[in-house]
Amino acid sequence: MPHLSEEQLRVRGYIQSQAAKLSVPQIIEKVRTDSAALRDAASAAAAIDSTRRPGSEHWSVNEVLAHLTDTCARVNGGILGAIRHGEPASALEDRLQETNMVRSPIEWWELLSSGREELFAQLGDVTGTENLDVTWNHAFFGDLNWREWLLFLRLHDGDHARQIQGIVAALA
Repeated sequence: MPHLSEEQLRVRGYIQSQAAKLSVPQIIEKVRTDSAALRDAASAAAAIDSTRRPGSEHWSVNEVLAHLTDTCARVNGGILGAIRHGEPASALEDRLQETNMVRSPIEWWELLSSGREELFAQLGDVTGTENLDVTWNHAFFGDLNWREWLLFLRLHDGDHARQIQGIVAALA
């Protein structure tokens, strides 16, 4: 595992302890509930040009939501691959990936939400103990198992919801 800062270790410990303590339906409910902030941020972003960056070092709302949608699809696939086949996913990086795809913020949200609900439906029959020894690397938190990755989605949504709120405030 890469050297992690105290803050990274604190967040990693939270993810691991909560993912171990909560049932899969409870984790899913936490992700659903906490993703409301992302939906709200996407709704608020309808008031701005979502393709505009507030600065050269910043992401646009469109890029943030494209990143979220892509990352969530890859995490969803990793979760299902670990559960069904005992296979780890490849490591994910949290970085800007330029996109030529332009959607409204709400269209991005609906795409992300639809993919997530498909994942949740497929998790309806898992026990929660399948292949927990299978892990794959998160760039900031080290190796996580599928339950930890599932819970991570709520943190990821929250971080990017705040990022979108900042972009909206800067461009409004």
